[in-house]
Amino acid sequence: MDRLIFTAVSGASRSLSQQQIHSNNLANVNTQGFRSDMDNAITQQVTGEGYSSRFLAEPVAGGVDMTPGAARETGRNLDIAIKGDGLIALSSGNREVYTRNGQIDVSPDGDLTIGGLPVEGDNGPIILPPFSSVSIGNDGIITITPEDGNIAAPVDVDRIKLVNIPAAQLSKNVDGLLVTNAAVNPRDEDVSVASGHLEMANVSAINEMVASIALNRQFEAQIKMMKAAEDLANAGNRLVRGS
Repeated sequence: MDRLIFTAVSGASRSLSQQQIHSNNLANVNTQGFRSDMDNAITQQVTGEGYSSRFLAEPVAGGVDMTPGAARETGRNLDIAIKGDGLIALSSGNREVYTRNGQIDVSPDGDLTIGGLPVEGDNGPIILPPFSSVSIGNDGIITITPEDGNIAAPVDVDRIKLVNIPAAQLSKNVDGLLVTNAAVNPRDEDVSVASGHLEMANVSAINEMVASIALNRQFEAQIKMMKAAEDLANAGNRLVRGS
């Protein structure tokens, strides 16, 4: 009877962990550049004496879905969307983190940031001199027209660091940004961007809602199985007592 309870409890716990992942994906359906999380689990044997008949589903990291999302035109010069595979490098402490969110902001001091983190360039975080106009090329090169002085022609000032990392090497940190085991990864010359566009999340709201409904039904079925196991156990105890 305890094997039935183990199966039911394991299934209910697995459904809850899956529900958390799908709920988070659904909550970020409108988050620019968001990459959906995938769920995964392994079979874990319950240790102890006796026959090996009790196994639990142990949740493990399922990885990140790096399928590109839809690009939306914004017309803003500092908005960029990655074409195909690739990531934008940001600086966080003593390491790089990566994102597909290309909504770049510029501070009064000229610092380029995404989500408050500095955008990496050829020689570290990018800082622009005073400018009257700015544009970003397909290769990530930032071109400005100086705000004053005798130079009226556009000037290339830096280049956004773009990388291409296999999905299997990526994971998310506590802030939802992508990281690898390496603190720094090399630039990929083949990655290109589209200026004036932003990439949306690669999450299908319909698929996530359908998955959530299915998981709710699975959870309810596991709870009913626990109740059935309890009823069977009580019936067996009554037979043993002869009552």
